[in-house]
Amino acid sequence: MAVFRNPRLALLVCDIPIPAVVADYGEYPRIFRELFRASLPQDLADFVLDPYDVRYTMTYPSEVALDTYDGVVITGSAASAYENVEWVNKLVSWVAALATNKPQIKIIGICFGHQIVARALGGECVPNGGRWEVAITEVALTPLGQRIFGAESFNIQQMHRDHVPAVPPTFHLLGSTAISENQGMVRFSDPTAPPPASNAALPSIHILTLQGHPEFSAGIVKQVVKARGESGAMDKATAENARIRADWRNDGVDVMGRAIWQALRA
Repeated sequence: MAVFRNPRLALLVCDIPIPAVVADYGEYPRIFRELFRASLPQDLADFVLDPYDVRYTMTYPSEVALDTYDGVVITGSAASAYENVEWVNKLVSWVAALATNKPQIKIIGICFGHQIVARALGGECVPNGGRWEVAITEVALTPLGQRIFGAESFNIQQMHRDHVPAVPPTFHLLGSTAISENQGMVRFSDPTAPPPASNAALPSIHILTLQGHPEFSAGIVKQVVKARGESGAMDKATAENARIRADWRNDGVDVMGRAIWQALRA
């Protein structure tokens, strides 16, 4: 089997997890490395994942470094993507410029990253009526989503109460839940192209986003639910319902991780 060049990825780190998660699972660079390592295609020997703190130090890849990357991954955050604050506004502008000026670099947005991509490229992020979507949730996939993920539906860890209410121009919907209709979206390398026919090959993917967290394990979500439940940020009924579903099957690695790698390499 041929072994290909190790992909190079920039990780835009948009937050630090709560202390209990950091103590047991590390910060986002470690958590994402574990996702990418567990789902790494067999013909790849390794990968590079360089973190950039875009929240607290507002650090981004230099132009020289950026041109060495195959993809940019935008993490989740406890912040809201619609906040009118300097670091969020800078991130929105930077992603818009990246998508426009360097279309050869793939973009992957996760939760907050999904919402930032929407804002950057003609959509919006808004509060979801105070409704939490938490822990393992089944996402019903569109026909296009089924082709990209290779499944009729998937289970993914959730942790949000903001959402992207509509699909921005040039994107295509991948899946939905009862609480959040836009659970992920895709933009192809030719953003003007219609969705491919069912018997046609999938075009190259430029941008892939997910509202959920493929990188989260059951242990991470249990820690976050416990902390938010104890602080009052999450109501007792939502926290208890999350605990009931905590150990349901998680498709983060086998379905979503592999699909992300396919998008990055297509």
